[in-house]
Amino acid sequence: MALRPIAPEDQPLLREIYADAIESQAPLLYSEEQVRAWAALAWLPGVLDASFREGSGWLTTDGSAFAIRHPDDRLSLLYCRGCASRRGHGSALLNQVEGDALESGVQQFRTEASQFSRPLLERRGWVVEAPETILIGGVPFERYRMVKLLRQVQS
Repeated sequence: MALRPIAPEDQPLLREIYADAIESQAPLLYSEEQVRAWAALAWLPGVLDASFREGSGWLTTDGSAFAIRHPDDRLSLLYCRGCASRRGHGSALLNQVEGDALESGVQQFRTEASQFSRPLLERRGWVVEAPETILIGGVPFERYRMVKLLRQVQS
């Protein structure tokens, strides 16, 4: 799986991947109202801007998936187009961003996982700290605060 660092000019592509991932896969686990509210975030000014601008991440060279850390100890975004799902993109991206986090001195990585990403993250050693309910466009969503220990703390 070939990856490259995300560049500022990739923002339109990242938004397309984000929306496609939700619109093509979320109907399996989410209501139509939830899918509409969540996918709309791709195009709303300000919602993803900080992660895109300030985060560091990777994009598959075929333009089908991406992952961003923002801040350094948090997996902010992990999205894959539906047509490319279940082909190793998520695992390759997680290997890269977890490695980057470890290299930058992060000992524990955190995220808020959707119902889709939770199983993948659990298979990779992430642990649910707590479920939480958030509102997106006034629509409730359950997600999971998760953590992964990247390096044992020396005592």
